[in-house]
Amino acid sequence: MDINSLTAVSPIDGRYSGKTGRLQAYFSEYALIKYRVRVEVEYFIALCGIPLPQLKDFPASTEDLRGIYKGLTPEEALKVKEIEKTTNHDVKAVEYYVKGKFKEMGLEKWSEFIHFGLTSQDINNTAQPLMLKEALEEVYMPELKAVLDIVNSDASQWKDIPMLARTHGQPASPTRLGKEFKVFGARLEEQLRQFSLLTYPAKFGGATGNMNAHRAAYPSIDWPAFADSFVSGLGLRRSSPTTQIDHYDNLASIFDCLRRINTILIDLCRDVWTYISMEYFHQKVVAGEVGSSAMPHKVNPIDFENAEGNLEMANAVLTFLSLKLPVSRLQRDLTDSTVQRNNGVPVAHGLIALDSLKKGLGKLLLNSEKISGDLEANWAVIAEAIQTILRREGYPNPYEALKALTRTGKAVDKVTIEDFISSLSVSEQVKDELRALSPSNYLGY
Repeated sequence: MDINSLTAVSPIDGRYSGKTGRLQAYFSEYALIKYRVRVEVEYFIALCGIPLPQLKDFPASTEDLRGIYKGLTPEEALKVKEIEKTTNHDVKAVEYYVKGKFKEMGLEKWSEFIHFGLTSQDINNTAQPLMLKEALEEVYMPELKAVLDIVNSDASQWKDIPMLARTHGQPASPTRLGKEFKVFGARLEEQLRQFSLLTYPAKFGGATGNMNAHRAAYPSIDWPAFADSFVSGLGLRRSSPTTQIDHYDNLASIFDCLRRINTILIDLCRDVWTYISMEYFHQKVVAGEVGSSAMPHKVNPIDFENAEGNLEMANAVLTFLSLKLPVSRLQRDLTDSTVQRNNGVPVAHGLIALDSLKKGLGKLLLNSEKISGDLEANWAVIAEAIQTILRREGYPNPYEALKALTRTGKAVDKVTIEDFISSLSVSEQVKDELRALSPSNYLGY
């Protein structure tokens, strides 16, 4: 059976393939092969740049060499998979493939310097963080920043709209709708700031991390400095010292920061979902869409629910990767290689969520009448202001007086508050100050 959007096991490549298809260039088996070939070729180019004595007369241009990976098609990647059937080793298959390309180009004389002194994890632990880096920078982060732009735009648009706040689900001191959205904007901006300080780690140090083979072959060359420079040239940071594999601590930091970003977005989804249920927002009706198979009137907040679910899926995998990868037996075991093939899974679920969030936020319609109605129905919330001003004036037991007024079980309206103010033994100036308060103007900064 051919794999397509209807037969794929994972919804990432099935139901949501239209939203995640861009990630195939970074996280598919084809992408992994292409990035491995890229690292092998760039490493050979770097050896020529030293140059090693045996590579001084290497005739091909760097662009000719880079054409090996830049022009690597899925059909070419299948050739690597055919070689792997014999080697039963995926990275060795890549080495043999590149050597084959050298032979086609008349460069067989120099082909033994492909994968020179390396172990497979030098390729994997460079290719995979590079895949993640470029996927996040080129696909994920632009989508996240687009959501952030919408949140900040909404915060600015609604900055002067007073709204009843709720603590523990109960009416509380009023706030501004725009400020509530700005909280999410500020939280996301802080995580993006922290994310910008993180580095993408690569391990590049030979069989057990010590560059033994390199030093044995060319003891006069500063191989650690070479490795640092090579990895840095790819936009990564070399981990040192290491065992055969990267220790993944810095990779875990990336996953942890992505998880915090997702957690903030989950919080946003739940708050907006609640505002919709409170009718503070309506949603734009899209012609032809159905909210319920049984109830024709419904317009469900499905975009926020879809986003929340996918963010939670992403976080589950991010948590697993963050906790699992830094742990390996002695020099290494193969569990890291197995699980790192799933690095793209949380990115894909996050991308689906960001798409749904953009759609959902774009459908929000402010229901000013409901928002102002809730404020007007909750005059008790200015009790905090009244008792605080009375404290300033030295009025006896103001908190207790307001508590007695507002916790009778009866509705507290404007008239109730006016009668209470009139009964106070304070100056008329203070009474006027108290009368000027209302749920819609008791807003703070």
